[in-house]
Amino acid sequence: MLTLPVAASLHAAAYVAGTFDTKGRELMFVKQCLERRGLRVVTVDLSTSGRPSSASIHPREVARHHPQGEPAVFSKDRGTAVTAMAQAFERFVLTRRDLGGLVGAGGSGGTSLVTQGMRALPVGLPKVMVSTMASGDTRGWVGPSDICMMYSVTDVSGLNRISERVLANAAHALAGMMAHAASLPASASKPAIGLTMFGVTTPCVQALTRMLADDYDCLVFHATGVGGQSMEKLAGSGLLQGVIDVSTTEVADEIVGGVLSAGPTRMDVFARHALPYVGSCGALDMVNFGSWDSVPERFRARRLHRHNASVTLMRTTADECRAIGEFIARKLDAMQGPVRFLIPDGGVSQIDRPGQPFHDPEADRVLFAAIEANFRAGPDRQLRRLPLHINDEAFAQALASAWHEVAAPRQRARGASA
Repeated sequence: MLTLPVAASLHAAAYVAGTFDTKGRELMFVKQCLERRGLRVVTVDLSTSGRPSSASIHPREVARHHPQGEPAVFSKDRGTAVTAMAQAFERFVLTRRDLGGLVGAGGSGGTSLVTQGMRALPVGLPKVMVSTMASGDTRGWVGPSDICMMYSVTDVSGLNRISERVLANAAHALAGMMAHAASLPASASKPAIGLTMFGVTTPCVQALTRMLADDYDCLVFHATGVGGQSMEKLAGSGLLQGVIDVSTTEVADEIVGGVLSAGPTRMDVFARHALPYVGSCGALDMVNFGSWDSVPERFRARRLHRHNASVTLMRTTADECRAIGEFIARKLDAMQGPVRFLIPDGGVSQIDRPGQPFHDPEADRVLFAAIEANFRAGPDRQLRRLPLHINDEAFAQALASAWHEVAAPRQRARGASA
C-alpha cells in the first residue's frame, strides 16, 4: 500500500486512545491502519478495570496525572473511576509534546473519556472520535472544539465488514489531516479578534467588521451558547488577540433558563488571560426557547415573541435584568486585561426600539444601573453609556474606537518585538 510521506516529515505521533480492556482489538486495528500510512503511533489505555494492558501508555501512567493521583482513579465505584480517568486524561494530553493527532473509538463511556481530552487540545490539532453516540446531539462531547465525530454504525464490539471500513476511514482521515495541514490564508497575516453576533445585533457587528477588516481578521461567532464557548476556547488557546463581545445574550439564557446558555463560566477566560476586552449588552432583552410549544409552562404568561417557527423569544423582566447586570459586572471585575464596556441607552436589540415588541425602557434602565453600580472602574477599565441604539452606526464606531484604545499597547509591543 502506498503510504503518505509523513514518517520522515512529521516528528509528531498519532495517538490512539480508548479502553483497551474492552476495545483493544478495535483500537489496535486503528493503530495498524495508521502505521500503514507511515505514521508513528502511541496507544493510550484509559481502562479503569485494573486488567493487564497492551497499550504503549498504561492506564496507571495516565491516572498519575489526576490532581489526587492514582487512588482517585482506581476506586471501587465505576462511575467515579471513569469520571476521574477523564480528568486525568485531560491533563495527560497537555503534557505530550509529540501529540500530532488523536483518534478514539468507543461507546458512551469511551466517548466521554476520550473527548474530554480532545476538548482540552488546541483548535486545529486533528481529532477524530468513532462513537456509537455520534448519530444525534453531540454537543456534550464536541462542545466548542473541532472534534470530528464519526458514527460507528455497528457497535464498537469486534471487527466485521462494517466496523473495519468505518475504523479504517477514521484512521485515514486522521492521517490525512496530519499529513496535509491547511496552509494559512492571507488573512492570517493580520491579528485575529473575536466578535459575538446575534440576529438582532447583526447591523452593529457587520458595520464593526467593515470598520476593522483592513487591520484585523474578524472572526464572528453566533451567540447560541456554543458560539460564545467557541470564541472563548480560541481566546484561551492563544488564537485571538482579544474580543469585541457585542452580544452577551447567552448570559440572559444562563440566568433565566433559556436554551442558548454558554454556561456559568461565560467570560471567565478573561480572568485567566489578560486579553483586551470590549463588550456590550447585545440582546440581553431576550431569553431563547425553541418552537412556541416548547416554552416552559411557567413562562407561558410572559411577553413572548415568535421569531420564527423554531425560535421563540421571551422578554427579560426588570428583576432578571438586575441579576444579569450583576453577573456581567462580576465577570468584568475579574478580568485581567484592559476593559471597555459600552452601554447603548437607546436599546439593546433590533426589537428593543419604540414600537417594537421588546421595547421596555424600565427593564433596560435596571440592567444598565446594575452593571454600572457593580463595575470596578480603573485607569484601563472603563464603562461608557451612550445615547445610542446598539444597531446605530455611531455605536459601532464607538466600539471600534474602544477596541483601538485597548489594542494599541498590544500592537506596539508586537511591533517592537518584530
